[in-house]
Amino acid sequence: MLTGTGTAGAYHAGVLRALHEAGVRIDLVAGRGAGAIGAVFAAVDGGQRLWDKDGLWKSRALAGAYGWRRPLAIAGWALAVAVALLAVPLVLLAAGVLTAIVAVLLSLVSLASASTAVTSGYARLLDALFAPTALPTIVPRLIVLCLLIGLASLAAAALLGSWRAPVRRRAARASLWRLLGSPLSARSVMDKTTAELWNLIRGAAAIAPPPREDLGRRYVDLLGENLGQPGFRELLLVVHDMDARRDLLFALLADGHRQRFFARPATGGRGAEAFDLGGAARDHLMDALAASLAVPIATDPHLLMFAAEGPWRGESHRTSDRTAALARLLEEVAAAGAEQVIVLSAAPGPARPHELRSGRVDLRGRAGDYLAASEVAELRDSLERAQSAGSPFTTVYVIRPVHNPIGPFDFDGVYDERSDRKSALAELVDRGYEDAYRQFIEPVVAAGGERLSAVQS
Repeated sequence: MLTGTGTAGAYHAGVLRALHEAGVRIDLVAGRGAGAIGAVFAAVDGGQRLWDKDGLWKSRALAGAYGWRRPLAIAGWALAVAVALLAVPLVLLAAGVLTAIVAVLLSLVSLASASTAVTSGYARLLDALFAPTALPTIVPRLIVLCLLIGLASLAAAALLGSWRAPVRRRAARASLWRLLGSPLSARSVMDKTTAELWNLIRGAAAIAPPPREDLGRRYVDLLGENLGQPGFRELLLVVHDMDARRDLLFALLADGHRQRFFARPATGGRGAEAFDLGGAARDHLMDALAASLAVPIATDPHLLMFAAEGPWRGESHRTSDRTAALARLLEEVAAAGAEQVIVLSAAPGPARPHELRSGRVDLRGRAGDYLAASEVAELRDSLERAQSAGSPFTTVYVIRPVHNPIGPFDFDGVYDERSDRKSALAELVDRGYEDAYRQFIEPVVAAGGERLSAVQS
C-alpha cells in the first residue's frame, strides 16, 4: 500500500526498488494520492521507470511540478512588474540620499569640484527622467499595460479552458473565481506520468503516444492478460468523489477475488463506488490516476464522466485525492483478501519536544506542511486500527522515514535545517531504498522466509 501526496512518490520508488531486488512476493498493489503512480507502475512490473537515473523520480522530469497555473504565473509577473514601476520614485529618492552622502564625503576631503559634479549630475538625471515626455507618461502607460496583460491572461485561460475542456461542469457564481481558479496545477505531473507509462508499454517500438483513454485501455489489457504472471499484480486505487461525497474504488483483481470484492455490501449500493477496471470501467484508469494527483483546494478537481448505463447515469463528477483515505484503502485491501500488508509512507513519525523548525510562509510550503501533518495523524490512526485485535490482517509492516525534510510540493528540493544543506528529490528515492532494507528486508525477509508465507492477495 502506497500513501502520500506529491513528492511521496519518490520515497515509494526507492522502497519498491528494494522490494524488487529482495524478491519479495507482492500480489496486490494499492495506492492513494501520489501512491497511485507507484501502484500503476508496480502492477505491470514497471517500477524501473520510477527509480532509474532517467526515470520519473530520479531525473529532473518533475522539476517545478505542482507549480503555479500558467495564467496565474503570467498575471503574477505582470503585477510584479507593475509594482516595480510604482517603486521607481522610491528608487530615485534612495539614489538621491546616496548622492547627498557621497557629495558630503567628497567635500570633507576637499574635493569640492567632485562634490559639485555629483550633485549636478544627479540633478540633470532627474530633469531628464521627469521631463514631460519621459517617466511621467511612460511609467503610467507601462503599469496599465502590465495590468491589462495580467487580466487578459486570466480571461484567455478561462475562455480557452472552458472551450477545450473535454468535460464541462456548470459553476455557480463563477464569473470571478473561474478567472482565478485553484492556484496550483497537477498537469505537468500527469503529463510526465503518462509519458513514462507509454514508454513502458510501447517498449522499443517508436510509436506516437495515443490519447490517454486509449493508453488506459492498453494498460488494462496488458495487466488483465498477465495477472498471475511473475511481476504482474492486482491493482486497487482509491479517490474521492466530491459530488457523491464518497470514495470511489477502481480495481483490477484476479477472478478468485473479483466477485467477492465487488459484491461486498455498502451503504447506497456497491456499484455506485466500486468500479471494475477489467470490466465496464476499463476506460476510467487514467481518470483514477488524474483524480489521485488532484490535491484538494490546491488544484482543480478532475472531472470524471461516468458511463450512461452505469449507476451515475452519465453524470460528470468532481474527483480528487483525500488525505484521510488511508483507512478506507486498508478496509478495501482487506476486502480484496489481503492478509499481510506493507504500508509505504514518506511521512515521518510524530514530532517530539525540541524538534520545532521554522514555519513555511510561502503558499506551496504552507499547504505542504498541512498535508504532511495530516498524513502523519491519519497514518497513526489507520495503523492503530489495522494492528488492533479483530483486524483482518495477520501482519502489518510499515516502512517510513525517521526524518524527511522534503515537503509534498518541494520537487526542486528544499533546505534542511537539521543537516544545514539542501536536500534533493533524488535523495528521497535513495532514502526509501535504505529504509526498506533497514526496516523490512533485513529484519523480516533475511530473518526467516516463514514470516512471509505466500498468501493470496
